[in-house]
Amino acid sequence: MIKVGIVGGTGYTGVELLRILAGHPDADVRCITSRSEAGMAVADLYPNLRGHFDLAFSEPDLDTLTACDLVFFATPHGVAMRMVPELMARGIRVVDLSADFRIKDLKVWADWYGMPHETPEWAAKAVYGLPEVARDAIRAAQLVANPGCYPTAVQLGFLPLLENDLVDTSRLIADAKSGASGAGRQANIGMLHGEIGESFKAYGASGHRHLPEIRQGLANAASGADIGVTFVPHLLPMIRGIEATLYAELRNPADFDRLQSLYEERFADEPFVDVMPFGSHPETRSVRGANACRMALHRQPGSNMVIVSSVIDNLVKGAAGQAVQNMNIMFGIDETLGLAAPALLP
Repeated sequence: MIKVGIVGGTGYTGVELLRILAGHPDADVRCITSRSEAGMAVADLYPNLRGHFDLAFSEPDLDTLTACDLVFFATPHGVAMRMVPELMARGIRVVDLSADFRIKDLKVWADWYGMPHETPEWAAKAVYGLPEVARDAIRAAQLVANPGCYPTAVQLGFLPLLENDLVDTSRLIADAKSGASGAGRQANIGMLHGEIGESFKAYGASGHRHLPEIRQGLANAASGADIGVTFVPHLLPMIRGIEATLYAELRNPADFDRLQSLYEERFADEPFVDVMPFGSHPETRSVRGANACRMALHRQPGSNMVIVSSVIDNLVKGAAGQAVQNMNIMFGIDETLGLAAPALLP
């Protein structure tokens, strides 16, 4: 049984971790921390967890956390990097769901997150936890940087094209849309239902924090090639889900004939990636609550552009589900444990 701790358990990612771990046969959640809600029973804040957890939120305590085998950080940026060194020193394994260890160039990280990185030695050692790319490294890692939600949908959709050097890497486009839960659970007038309902908008069009993470991942997939990617996120009036429509120009239009089989072969052994028939339109509701990425390829008449539609649940494959997937890999157990449930419909 894996003894699990969660730091920062009151947000949507924290409750999603608890929901998934409640059904995990090999995980035992020993503590969940929150400075603001310390002393409150988890079930009082999240009634969906009544009968599943007899736990109260507690103040972060190093001795309690180091009694765990693995600690998840579901905290704002800047928290994990301050606490991780002491956990690492005591041999505890960590999956960080914030952005603290995702970006290897720490000057770039500081520019986008507005603070200097405090643990560069652990930023260098952290493994970027996209299982479909780094499974072997994750298995051996002590610290895993869980990918962001948009970067997960975008990287998986582009992956076979870049790994096989089939497209012009200087002109990639990621047009992505997310539900409101991607903004977190904090009070924010701009995220009220009366503000976002019956509306649709782009945001971060001049530059979004996930851009350097996306660029880094795509460059790695393309064996270090220079990446020119335009990434524009949008806010949809729904709670969960991401749809990323991806565009890339084929170097050789004749390669269109083999793209479907290339995608199917690349992801054939991936339990959480579903390549749909050519011309399909994946729906966010088809992955709601599931640790799945569904994608489909398109081509318009007379065009050399590959169009990939990639959908995930931003809270599951884009956050908590992928974190549990990484935990499973790190401890050498069945990768699908706790994650096999199908999506919720309607």
